[in-house]
Amino acid sequence: MKVTFIGAAHEVTGSLTLIELENGKLLVDCGMEQGRDIFVNQSLAVDAASIDAVLLTHAHIDHSGKLPLLYKQGFRGKVYATRATAALADIMLRDCAAIQESDAEWKNRKRKRSDDPFFTPIYTMKDTEGLLRCMRPVGEGEKLRILENVEIRFTDNGHLLGSAAIEVWLSEGGETRKFVFSGDVGNKNKPILRDPTPIAEADYVMIESTYGNRLHDSAESDHVLQLAEAIKTTLSRGGNVVVPSFAVGRTQELLYMIRLAKLRGLFGRDDRFRVVVDSPLAEEATGIFLQSDPSCFDGETAAMIKNGVNPLYFDGLEPSVSAEESKALNDDPEPKVIISASGLCEAGRIRHHLKHNLWRPESLILFVGYQTPGTLGRLILDGAEKIKLFGETIAVKAEVKYLPGTSGHADRNGLKEWLSGFENKPRRVFVNHGDDAVCAEFAEFLHGLGYESMAPYSGTEFDPIKNEFVLVTEGVPVTEKKAGSGTESSGAQRSKQLSGELEQAARRICELVSAMADGSNADKERLLRQLESICKKWKINRNTGEK
Repeated sequence: MKVTFIGAAHEVTGSLTLIELENGKLLVDCGMEQGRDIFVNQSLAVDAASIDAVLLTHAHIDHSGKLPLLYKQGFRGKVYATRATAALADIMLRDCAAIQESDAEWKNRKRKRSDDPFFTPIYTMKDTEGLLRCMRPVGEGEKLRILENVEIRFTDNGHLLGSAAIEVWLSEGGETRKFVFSGDVGNKNKPILRDPTPIAEADYVMIESTYGNRLHDSAESDHVLQLAEAIKTTLSRGGNVVVPSFAVGRTQELLYMIRLAKLRGLFGRDDRFRVVVDSPLAEEATGIFLQSDPSCFDGETAAMIKNGVNPLYFDGLEPSVSAEESKALNDDPEPKVIISASGLCEAGRIRHHLKHNLWRPESLILFVGYQTPGTLGRLILDGAEKIKLFGETIAVKAEVKYLPGTSGHADRNGLKEWLSGFENKPRRVFVNHGDDAVCAEFAEFLHGLGYESMAPYSGTEFDPIKNEFVLVTEGVPVTEKKAGSGTESSGAQRSKQLSGELEQAARRICELVSAMADGSNADKERLLRQLESICKKWKINRNTGEK
């Protein structure tokens, strides 16, 4: 039995953990890295085709975004997730694939003119549709045996509709160990969602640390009032309120808060302003929220839905679905609230709205979620005076604010409270999903509370049966960057992806050679000739391995 920590190790995105047993292999999450890549992630050390199952904590792309790539590489196992997560992953992964294909098409139009090699998307809609056929929705709180030696249970952790901590019972050699993966732990007393559900016992826990060294604003702060004041002030001076927001989760919370502000009369007589949700994905996600079982929500929201009240609608709310509708928003001088994706400002329609509003002193750019280092959103929030969008330099003269109390992640005290729900301290606590310094600080904080805690780097291996490390790695910094940008070049990203795929192919060849041990001499000779032909083609000397 072995657990290998691969993704979101001293980084906030790209969650990925490998579990290997004698009779099975599992992944917990398979996320895409977003923003600046700080450390090199170790390649998946097993063939994708050999993985039996993936356990998905929730639908956000930094936890699910590479599942279609896994399918492309040969995975044909099952992906287990809650029903709501499966529904959200369906629309989010399709949207991600569409972005990959659209970006590739745009890049290839330019490369065709310059006679450069064509760019290949990391996966396509076909790969995504194949992956979605592997999805297996399960109920929260339902203990399920997925392999002969593996049982799982999803427990609500209050971060996103359908999000869950995953309890995993692993058995081998007559012994069983229980691992709990926190996923992203939600903030308490948030609108719409229930608070995280405590879990009673575990041998080992992996816990996120996004806000592991910080405390949120006091729960007593009136965040609805703060939002209303920001909107009133901006609209009264003739500006737009531009809100970069994740299409799934954060957008629905904002709609709930604006509706509540209107019910409380916080806008006075000036409550007939337009609120435009400029994101087709957000529209789809809102539909999933409203169709979900009321048991997914907190008591107040569930009661509203049961009484036929739409908690996410109010007068003045309108969708913007087509590209033409989106463009028209920036031609319309009427002050308005524009909620658009992506929340990190790295892609999507929000970039166009930033282009048309960042230079306007009367407008407000209102951030409502964590901004990953290296993203455009973080650059703006940190006070950049100028940024580049679509090849054009844009001065940042708009007001820039962060709305406190809107984070979907628990802060240090919230994480501590979630961990204190275990009746006995786990044997070890592993810290991930946080910036480099935050992971280390939170692990040290837990150590001071009496936990055996550490923040493993990518590639670290642990044996749960023996309660000991097989391999402890150090972080390998990413060095290949775009000049002056601070972000890894697309060429470097593609190179890393192709290297991983070559390693996967090499492992398949090794497995094939092993399987040929009992084959006929004729088959062995044929395979040998084919492999020597490949080596000859690439001018690799069989004896030295040199090219």
